[in-house]
Amino acid sequence: MFRLALHWQILVCMIAGALLGIALNTSAGQSTITLDKGLPAGFSSVEIIDTASRTEFRIEKEDQSQQTIVVAQSNDEPGDFHNFEEFAKAHPSLNTLYINRGQSPAHYWGAWFKRIGNLFLRLLKMVAVPLIVCSLVSGIMGLGGAGRVGWMFYRTLSYYMITSLLAIFTGIVLVNLIEPGLTGAEGPEKIVATSSQSAALGETIFNQIEAMLPDNPAAALVKPDFLSIIAFTLAFSVFALRIGGTTADGVQRAANVGLEVIMAMTTAIIRLAPVGVFFLMMYVTSTQGLSVFRSLGYYMLTVALALLFHSVVTLPLILWFVAKRNPLEFAKAMAPALLTAFSSASSNGTLPLTMTSIEKRAGVSNRTASFVLPLGATINMDGTALYEAVAVLFIAQVHYGHNLELSQQLIVAFTALLASVGAAGIPHAGLVMMVIILQAVDLPVEMQGIILAVDRVLDMGRTSVNVWSDCCGCAVVETYESPEPNGVPSSVGA
Repeated sequence: MFRLALHWQILVCMIAGALLGIALNTSAGQSTITLDKGLPAGFSSVEIIDTASRTEFRIEKEDQSQQTIVVAQSNDEPGDFHNFEEFAKAHPSLNTLYINRGQSPAHYWGAWFKRIGNLFLRLLKMVAVPLIVCSLVSGIMGLGGAGRVGWMFYRTLSYYMITSLLAIFTGIVLVNLIEPGLTGAEGPEKIVATSSQSAALGETIFNQIEAMLPDNPAAALVKPDFLSIIAFTLAFSVFALRIGGTTADGVQRAANVGLEVIMAMTTAIIRLAPVGVFFLMMYVTSTQGLSVFRSLGYYMLTVALALLFHSVVTLPLILWFVAKRNPLEFAKAMAPALLTAFSSASSNGTLPLTMTSIEKRAGVSNRTASFVLPLGATINMDGTALYEAVAVLFIAQVHYGHNLELSQQLIVAFTALLASVGAAGIPHAGLVMMVIILQAVDLPVEMQGIILAVDRVLDMGRTSVNVWSDCCGCAVVETYESPEPNGVPSSVGA
């Protein structure tokens, strides 16, 4: 029986959900309700004017004074609050009144669409911790023994960390310049680093370092505290590798079995993405109307430009000056792997072709390729790290109506780096890791639904960048790894 590919299913459900949501927003997106009974103490009447872009509360108090409160749900609209989360904290009784009696039909049903779509997001959160743990342990234990954790490992790891950070900061710079989540906003808040804010950066960095050192690893798994989980899992894997013998074999077997099961679960959950996209798109468009698509277009442009800059400027410069290789010729040699990565959106699935291309077409030795590429497919995710940083900052702009503070953007960069290490090399796996970053800066996880519709298209681009970075890393490491007379790499046993 004919079955549409997953990305086509997501596209169809995105369009269907958007059309139904827009229809609901157009036909039932506005309501005006005047209430004079069951009001909070001190109020004589409350008129609630609810539209897609703003909700206005016209209040008349018992002392005859009047007050108007505006909750602007669009960056195009000025208001006292940018979302109902802020409004609920300041006026809990009015928020309860609105939910129970003042919502337009579009907002009422939109809330239910959101709850149903959140079931999909809860499934993603469910597999996040075991996926991180099993993926990291399996990747590190697959290095083949403590003797290989020498200079080659350190050089490879240094390259991966540096390029991932460069990718993240490229994305952060562009998302602050383009401001995709603030398109059309009047006078968005600009964050300028002051002396007090700069002083807080040191505290922020130290807090992140503290978060990486769990006083109770089991509690970190239950909470979950993702920074602690990643740091402890890396340490556990490295020391298990150093012990070696039956201990290392047992840990590796357990990790591989766990990873196989969790990957199967993750793949099954991701098959539900069309359903999640359908309801989340209905929620977004029924409550926000067509305005959300303008920001979404700028968001896609921001991600595309950042990925393009990293892949055609940053990585080729490293390839040219560090590895002494011609970037154009090297890219031609790796074209089969890069095109396969783009079409499949899976760096793990592309790995066999990547290894074949880099050895047969690019002339990199097997001892370097067999070490660098599998490790890179596990922990080197330049494109994913860049994408997640841009996505979270875009969501923050849409949610708050202004840029995150510099200290919070630093948290996003740091968390995106660690989250990309734990991302599996399968399509849409970055969705699981994004939950970590959203939670790190206290953004609602359901806001992820805004970008789910275009995730597949961007996933193809960021996977190609992931594989391209792995290939460039092979060339860089090969430059510093000369074989000994007995054929053993000079770094082994270092």
